[in-house]
Amino acid sequence: MANYLDIIGGRLRQVAAILTSTGAPDADKLVRTGPNGRFDETVMPLGFGADIKVVEATEALSAGDLVNVYDNGGTEGVRKADGSASGKEADGYVKDSVSSGANATVYFEGLNDQLSGLTIGARYYLSASTPGAIVAIPPAGAGNVVQYVGRAVSDSELTFEADEGVILAS
Repeated sequence: MANYLDIIGGRLRQVAAILTSTGAPDADKLVRTGPNGRFDETVMPLGFGADIKVVEATEALSAGDLVNVYDNGGTEGVRKADGSASGKEADGYVKDSVSSGANATVYFEGLNDQLSGLTIGARYYLSASTPGAIVAIPPAGAGNVVQYVGRAVSDSELTFEADEGVILAS
């Protein structure tokens, strides 16, 4: 763990550098690299690095889930995307599992490398039967949303490129 010295309350103190940032409360703190030797996306300046946002999860999310950012009573919330109804289309994905009420880092583009069993080169769509999941065959049935979400580049990686989606008629 990386530490540094700072003068706090007129005394020299050892302080631990942070690995991730929650925003303004972490202003003026020194940061350290993670176990992969890189900075976490939460400490990068806006417009540099991954297109992400930290949002409170309103349900438990699993690593790799496609998610929908929505208005949860006047505040931002994030939930599993769901192709069974309009309004829950995929806005992004999460790379880490989080509990309901915890902060989730939502990735709005890029490589979702938390999946398995994909067919390289195949196109994938938001699932209408399993919230947060992807399917290789577009959903069918009245009211379902067909939303292309990306192409597999390996058996565990999807390039997330969500489109607007089409609501199927009856």
